[in-house]
This record gives sequence, C-alpha cells and structure tokens, in this order.
Amino acid sequence: MNNTIEKALLRQQEVERAQREAGTSTTQPEFDENGRRIRRDITQEPDKPAQYTEKRFEIDLAALEKKGFVSTGSARSHISEEYREIKRKLLANAFGTLSSTLNNSNIIMVTSARPSEGKTFTAVNLAMSIATEQDKRVLLVDADVLKPNTLRTLGLKERSGLMEYLLGDVYEIGEVMFRTNVNKLRIIPAGRSHHLSTELLASQAMSNLINEFSTRYPDRIVVIDTPPLIGINESAVLANFAGQAVVVVEEGRSKMSDIQKAVERLNPDMAIGFVVNKSVNNSDTNGYYGYSYYGSDREIDEPEAPEKPSQSD
Repeated sequence: MNNTIEKALLRQQEVERAQREAGTSTTQPEFDENGRRIRRDITQEPDKPAQYTEKRFEIDLAALEKKGFVSTGSARSHISEEYREIKRKLLANAFGTLSSTLNNSNIIMVTSARPSEGKTFTAVNLAMSIATEQDKRVLLVDADVLKPNTLRTLGLKERSGLMEYLLGDVYEIGEVMFRTNVNKLRIIPAGRSHHLSTELLASQAMSNLINEFSTRYPDRIVVIDTPPLIGINESAVLANFAGQAVVVVEEGRSKMSDIQKAVERLNPDMAIGFVVNKSVNNSDTNGYYGYSYYGSDREIDEPEAPEKPSQSD
C-alpha cells in the first residue's frame, strides 16, 4: 500500500513539476491510491475554462452552402426555409408546454433505421439552423462513435472527442468542445472508436454529462448525431438520455417494417418526429424536407409533400 501511495505522489509531483516548467497555473489534478487521475464533477467546473476558449473549428460556410446545406448568412434558400419549419416544432417541444412532460426536452437525437438515409446531413442542418436563433445556443455532438461523420460532413479534420472524455484520456469536457466561426454553434467530435463504446455511452459519466448539457444552460439545444437504430446498441442507449428523437426516413427506400422496428427501440416517453429525406416529385419547386411528428399521444401527422434531392449520411 505504501509503495502504491508513493507512486501516486511521485506521479502528481511529476505533473506539478512539468506544469511549473511550462509556466502554467491551472488547477492540479487529483490521483487515487493507484495513481489514476480522479475526474472532478463537471458541475463544479468553470463555465468556460480559459485554457480552452481558443480551440475552434473554422467551417467553410460558402462551400457548405454550395453543397446544399442550410445557410447562416443573409441569403434565403429553400432548404433553410424548410429547416426553419422543422426547428420551430422542435424548439416548441423543448421550451413550450410539452417540455414539462419530457425528460431532457432540449436534448435531440437524430437517427435513422438504417445507414445512409441522411441523418448526419439532417443533424448538421438542424444545428446550423438553430444557431441562427437570436436567443438560443446549440451544441452538436457526434455520438455515432462507430462511424463518425459529422466533422467530415462539415469539411473538418477528425479530432479527439466524446470517447476520449468518457475513457478519461481527456480531463475536462471543455478540451473536446470546440467553438466555431458560427457564433452560437459548438461541436463535440466522436473521437476514436473503442470496443466498449456501448458500455461507455451507458456509463454514469455519460449520464452526468447529459444532465450537465440539459440543465446548466437554459437556452441551449443539444443535437446528437447517433448511429442507426436497427442492430446497433449504442443508439438504444442514447435514446434513454434524449427527450426528443428525429428519425430520418429515406423516401422510396426506408421500409415501414424497419421504421416500426426503429421506433420500438426508442424511449416510449420521447417526442418522436420524422424527417423525410431524398424525396422527389413532379412539382415545379426544388422540393423540400417534410416533417411529421407524434408525441405522447402517438398520433402521427401526415408529412406535407416531402421532397429533396439526394443527400447521404
């Protein structure tokens, strides 16, 4: 026991010496008797640690708009208008009358029944649209830890993220929460893959993190890009944390049986909506995304003429 304690003290002394040599003055980490770092309760941490405020992503907004994504600028586009309509319903669920009946109403998971139905495209567009709100902030979390695609969709390089935090490799969540050149948008990447990703996402550390996101900032929406629901355990785990789910359905491809299986894997107490993607008809417009919703009453509204040129995950 004494030898173990001595090792822990030596490790702490080494950290302190390295920080002094680097000229830093950050709070010293704590170690247990086995020399492992102790993670502090995230609710005790400062709002925006000074050492992390300069970490940011530069998103090429012009390139993103050319690819058919929602514009955060002054130009009005058809897809921007459609996502305005979709987000209004989600924001109403998050902060309106229904919010009192939902657990974590401002946590929105975006998923699909099967891969390549457009869920990441939808998650990014929702986040970009919500970021244009005057009194709301949005955090986009890539929790598709099996096939991360959020950063690639945004034209960004992969970085450490959620998995590093849950593994304890990253000490503070602020180390992997990146600012962007979109003022009200923050991003947490998925990070590296891990064979225990299901267990990590089901951990108390993840539960504490979601609780932090849900309660600390009254004006924050959290959009979580999750894996497809069928055959993947991670999405079912994440469904226990979110108050709302947006299920992306590909017109002409998604099978009704798959959609039913996907909904069965969601928390029955969630507010669940559908975005119909990749739908085309013969109208003289460019087409748009349809959104239908059913909440606690489980009554489905018919989507209004859903249409959109093809977009993939």
